Amino acid sequence: MDRYLATLDHEEVVIRRGTRSGLYTIVAVHSTARGPSLGGCRMWSYGDSRAAVRDALRLAEGMTYKAAVAGLAQGGGKGVIMAPVGERLEGERRRAALLDFGDTVNRLEGRYVTAEDVGISVDDVAVMAEVTPHVSALPRERGGSGDPSPWTALGVLVSIAVCCERVFGGDDLRDRTVAVSGLGHVGGDLARRLAEAGARLVVSDVDDGKRALADELGARWVAPDEILFCDADVVAPCALGGILDHDGVPRLRAPIVCGAANNQLADASIDALLAQHSILWAPDFVVNAGGIVNISVEFEPGGYAEDRAEQRVRGIADTLRQVLDEADDAGTTPLAAAMDLARRRVAEGAPAAA
Repeated sequence: MDRYLATLDHEEVVIRRGTRSGLYTIVAVHSTARGPSLGGCRMWSYGDSRAAVRDALRLAEGMTYKAAVAGLAQGGGKGVIMAPVGERLEGERRRAALLDFGDTVNRLEGRYVTAEDVGISVDDVAVMAEVTPHVSALPRERGGSGDPSPWTALGVLVSIAVCCERVFGGDDLRDRTVAVSGLGHVGGDLARRLAEAGARLVVSDVDDGKRALADELGARWVAPDEILFCDADVVAPCALGGILDHDGVPRLRAPIVCGAANNQLADASIDALLAQHSILWAPDFVVNAGGIVNISVEFEPGGYAEDRAEQRVRGIADTLRQVLDEADDAGTTPLAAAMDLARRRVAEGAPAAA
């Protein structure tokens, strides 16, 4: 979502050099207007420190609006561990970096709660938990909500159904053709769910080893540079961002684009271009909020419960319907309507206790 944001107006940014690893760790808190900021930590190599700080700042702001549009009592934050360029952090070196990040989290005194993100697993979060209580998405056996990927996939699935309802007049996915780009943790789970719902699948991934999943699901495999432009009812981007641009949008054949990938639009103007081509684009930060919605259940009275998590994640369908209704009523785009809803909720502050 960070490609669509124009301002950087964060509450706090903490940058520390770890005493164990010597690596820099960053936490950016964009907003706590609705509650403690929640956002994963990513371990990534950057060309320079400025790029790492920019990444944290933009991702934190995006998390504010993702949580707000989902109606959560959380704000937005993000963490970064700057991994050395060309080095894969493993063993004691990795453990040291994770513990150092936990120390940085503690500096925020609960105003930021971390979780997994790119390069970080639930087991890594468990290491952080050795030094900080401000963690979420711990493994199930430790009382957390575990891997959020299946919940992200569920949110995308119900969103695809809403889009089909709008475009085709019904939400039944049987015999609908869905092109899934990227068969990672989320995309692979989504493909399985779509197959179970009776959809015809066209799939692609840069990892040729994912062909095994395609064969298992009876899906048609196409090259990664063809998947967006194949004949389908729905294109579901679940890999890289920035894939919808001025050159590619006119080539799209599907009337719906709805997927899990972050930052799908090359820039905010692409939203209007999609509308000009009569393509319904479901804003990615609305659709892919299932992971953070699932994690938010950990903070509800009584703690985490899977049945409540499923109910909350399925509620993404209602949020998307509201966004699309408001876009229609205002004669604007889904992106503009989603951002307006998110900003209204941030301005309202913390939601009333249930």
